Formats: sequence, C-alpha cells, structure tokens
Amino acid sequence: MSTPPVSPATPFAESTPLGLFGLAVGCAALLPIAFGVALSPSALKTAAMFCLLFGAGGQLVAGLLALANKNALGGTMFTTFAFNWGMNGWALWALAEGRAPDPSVILSVDATFLVIFLVLTYAFGFHSKLLVAFLVDIDVLYLARIARELTHAPALSMVIAAATVVLMAVALWLAFALLVNPTAGRPVFPVPGPLFSAPSPEASSAAP
Repeated sequence: MSTPPVSPATPFAESTPLGLFGLAVGCAALLPIAFGVALSPSALKTAAMFCLLFGAGGQLVAGLLALANKNALGGTMFTTFAFNWGMNGWALWALAEGRAPDPSVILSVDATFLVIFLVLTYAFGFHSKLLVAFLVDIDVLYLARIARELTHAPALSMVIAAATVVLMAVALWLAFALLVNPTAGRPVFPVPGPLFSAPSPEASSAAP
C-alpha cells in the first residue's frame, strides 16, 4: 500500500499523542511521591529522570513538531509545558540531594502559569469539551499548589495528587482517541465536540 503524500502545510505527522503520552508518563512518575508512598532520594531521582525524558523531552518534541505544522495553540502549550517539566525534574533531583527550590520563586511562577492556563482553557473550548476538562484540571492543580504554599494546609497535597491522576487519565484518553479512532474508523475513544462556537468567516467579515 502506497504512503499518502504529505501536505506541505503539515510536513510532519500529528504530534499531539506523543506530547500526551509524555505528559501521562511524567504524571505517573510523580504519583508515588504525590501520595507519599516513595520519598527516598532514589525515588526522587528516578522520578526526575522520567520527568526530564518524557515530561520535558516528549512534550518538547511534540511542541516543536506542532509549531512546524503551523499548530500555534498546541505547539505553544506543549513547548511551554515541556520547559516546566524540565524544572520539575531539576527540582526533584535537587530535593534528593537536600537542596529545596526557593518557594517564593516557585509561587510566582505558579501564579503566572495559572493565568496562562486559564486563558488556554478558554481557547481550547473552541476545540473540545474534553480539552476544556483537561485544562480545568490543570487550573485546579495550580490553584491547589498556590493555596498550599500560602496556607501550608496538608490536605491540599491530596488535591494535587488527585488532580495529577485525572490529568494522566485524560491525557491517555485523548492520545488513544487520536491514534485509535482514525485507525478503527469509529470513535472507540469518544471525544465530545467544542464548548464554544467561533463565528464563521463570512459573519466576521460582515460585522462592522
């Protein structure tokens, strides 16, 4: 069977599943730490390497390929998130060696990420309701991180852990949908439609 020609507008295959798998594996590496099951230096360093290779590496590759395919929204999100996963890996490695990252810097960056993801939540509403749920979960995760730093409430750690589980599950579902549904020719992994409807080009051009 011959290979279909590649469109010059999208020279690479869809890279979103790669980024989502990288995200899911990174989340999986964090779960034993988030639930307090594995906190030894060995566990922290092991998780750090998964965060660097899959969380950062996988999403960076996916983001750059998406940008090359002129997918500004997905490419920007994956690439930005990849650098954040790189910081996660560094932070875990530093903790394993007894050097905690500065909490005031982390708090400032988390607040900035929350603003970014709140706006992206709206933007992805024009694509799928499941993507909105995906981004809302990230919003909750960052809100809990910020609140935990400000209040030092231990219960918020469980909120962060639960949000990480949901993030991993939704990422896997979306990746499976992108890979399996076209192959099967039917929605084995259903993905709901957009939450918002953008105006048609004709309506936009007619507006005063």
